[in-house]
Amino acid sequence: MQYQLSADQLALQDSAQKFAESQLAPNAGQWDGEHIFPRETLVEAGALGFMSLYMPEQDGGVGLSRLDSAIIIEALATGCTSTAAYISIHNMAANMLARYGTTALKQQWCEPLAFGHKLASYCLTEPGAGSDAAALSTRAERQGDEYLVNGSKCFISGAGSTDLLITMVRTGGPGAKGISCLAIPADSPGIGYGQEEEKMGWHSQPTRTVTFDDVRVPAGNLLAAEGDGFKLAMEGLDGGRINIAACSLGAARACLDRTTAYVKEREQFGRAIADFQNTQFKLADMATGLIAARQMVRLAASKLDSGDADRTSFCAMAKRFATDTCFTICDDAIQLHGGYGYIREYAVERYFRDARVHRILEGTNEVMRMIVSRQLLSDRYSYLVN
Repeated sequence: MQYQLSADQLALQDSAQKFAESQLAPNAGQWDGEHIFPRETLVEAGALGFMSLYMPEQDGGVGLSRLDSAIIIEALATGCTSTAAYISIHNMAANMLARYGTTALKQQWCEPLAFGHKLASYCLTEPGAGSDAAALSTRAERQGDEYLVNGSKCFISGAGSTDLLITMVRTGGPGAKGISCLAIPADSPGIGYGQEEEKMGWHSQPTRTVTFDDVRVPAGNLLAAEGDGFKLAMEGLDGGRINIAACSLGAARACLDRTTAYVKEREQFGRAIADFQNTQFKLADMATGLIAARQMVRLAASKLDSGDADRTSFCAMAKRFATDTCFTICDDAIQLHGGYGYIREYAVERYFRDARVHRILEGTNEVMRMIVSRQLLSDRYSYLVN
């Protein structure tokens, strides 16, 4: 296995890191404090290809691998974890449209999505169907050349400020086989948006409930075929778990970097706190956890790229391990900062808040354990551990 990044990967990482340092980090505190969704910065990200990382090149995207994309998202998240997380969600939604939309739909949407001039939200979760996505109830009835959509979605990132809603709807009977996916323009008559949720973190992107009241959607906005929606959702979530794990890596790396610099400068009892063995051991554990999590994420991304049969389990393991481990690193960073770590003037407090939700979204970490344990208990156990 190759652990060293290639020259191309190092160049991609460097480009993303420079953008994080010049455009994201200097503004992240203001975006967080004032709840600003930085659309102009997202356009700048689009100009560099960050809004269409793995969208196929023929559709206007960059066409990178999921491993390359994870490297970039980690770097972006060191600047502003909340904004990087939205970028990852936009990429997931835009890629689904590019891969499964009709030619006409792609001609209308792919280019503006790729450049960040138009933004997308991913609409799966419902008030009564969180972890149990197959139980969603938002209904789309076929009426001639249109679908009539009714229902609601909750916890939708970007909702009310984005332009396209990639939405899972029920077109058939109960269960996964009755679910389809529609690309719904966000300004369609009959769509309503709730108030912006007051969240612990992720303040640079709005989160709202979306309601559909007799919303008419052209039948040509169906992605793939009727009944394929759950398959598309799960396929998207494999990659989404890699993306959100990469965001956690970025937050943890930023915390480790800031904490290492802080303990060298901060003095207690006449000595830099970096001189205390307890501090040194804690930093060593933080670094070890970060490296272990990064390797697991990159392994899972590689399996996703190669289409390995065990890719879903590895994506679940990587998401669970990385988001748990990196949140602990952010928490340790606050501890080593002492009282200052609890003050918003110090960025570790923001990274801590932004990283917490990663253990919940894209499937809770309890669901990740369910995915892995089912694989372990199946007759295909061997390929998961060999």
